[in-house]
This record gives sequence, C-alpha cells and structure tokens, in this order.
Amino acid sequence: MKNAIQIVFLFIAVSVSAQKFTKEERQVIESGDKKSMLKVIEITDEKELKILKSVSTDIDFNDDLLPTLAERMYMSMRDPANPGIGIAAPQIGINRNIIWVQRFDKEGEPFELYLNPKITWRSELLRKGKEGCLSIPDISGDVLRNYTIKLTYQDKTGKQFEELIEGFTAVVFQHETDHLNGILFTDRMTEQEKSEVSLINSEVNLYLEKKLRRQ
Repeated sequence: MKNAIQIVFLFIAVSVSAQKFTKEERQVIESGDKKSMLKVIEITDEKELKILKSVSTDIDFNDDLLPTLAERMYMSMRDPANPGIGIAAPQIGINRNIIWVQRFDKEGEPFELYLNPKITWRSELLRKGKEGCLSIPDISGDVLRNYTIKLTYQDKTGKQFEELIEGFTAVVFQHETDHLNGILFTDRMTEQEKSEVSLINSEVNLYLEKKLRRQ
C-alpha cells in the first residue's frame, strides 16, 4: 500500500512539473520532417557537451510536437551509418526526459518510447559489461550497472506504468536515464574506479558492491 501511494505522488509530481516545449526546442524539432534525422550531439564540441552534462526536465505528453520529436529521435538512433540501441533527448540537443530503448527482454526485441522515466529502485547485484555511446565517438569501456531496476514512466498517451527490468535491458535503461541526469557512461567508469566490489559469478560478470564474507 505504501509503495502504491508513493507511485501516485510521484506521477502527480511529474504531471505538475511537466511543461510543453520552449520556443528554442520547437525550432530544433521543426527543423525537418518526421522522417529526417536530428543531429546527434557529441562531447567533442564544448557547447554540445554542456547540453549533455545538464539535467533534463519532464515533458507534457500532450505537446503537439512530441510525435515529431519521437520519430526524429528514432531515425537518429537507427542511422544506418551508426545505429544504436537507445537514445535520450539530450543527445539531440533537447534537455527533456524522453528516451528510446530496445527491449531485448521482449519478443521481437522492439524499440519503445518512454516519457519521464524514473528509476525508483536498484538491486545490490551488479552486472559488468562493455558500453559505448552515440555521443562519445570511438570510445567504449566496461561499466558496472545494477542487474535489476524498478522503473516508473509514461507512454505517449500519458498512461502511467511501473515495471521491474533486469539484465542487459536494464543496462540500456540505466545508460539512457543517466543521460537525462547529465551523466555519461565515462563518468560512471571514473566513479567506479574507486568502487570495491566482489565477483560472484565470473561466467556472466555478476558482482556485489560489498565484499563477501568468508564462511
């Protein structure tokens, strides 16, 4: 019951804080038609890096330009020259809480759109795996991520959901929601240099944050 009340309050807060696109954001979205890609910004440009390092805000699902932005984000993510498995709005220059994620945990591995996603719980169990980013060219590295997360979000109709997600799909969600908080996977790599973790399964690279006690 307590969790249900917390979820209700969370979505009320999202609804109150969500705003329609600004004039500047609308100009970016309307710079081409629905089937054209938006430029994926990169850390190599100082102005673009500032956007990538900024915290994003919630979006009103009723905004008339949301379908256009969503479609153009998808096209950018699936650029045949450099396809990705997820993208966040800051990566195309708009600091709003909107992401696309490929659901490897679902039949057909579909790409799905998520509005105002929030991770509300993370498991102690960690998974280490190699990551890259469309906004960080020619760099990849191993990152520790929570094996399981609890996610709250809205779909394009504004319907509210809560979901437990695990494995590699949870990794993709963590990577993309980090973008919404101005955090890059390279930041996580630096942060984790000082982490003390214990390997509990070498076959699938599973770890725990605290050292295991010997029995």
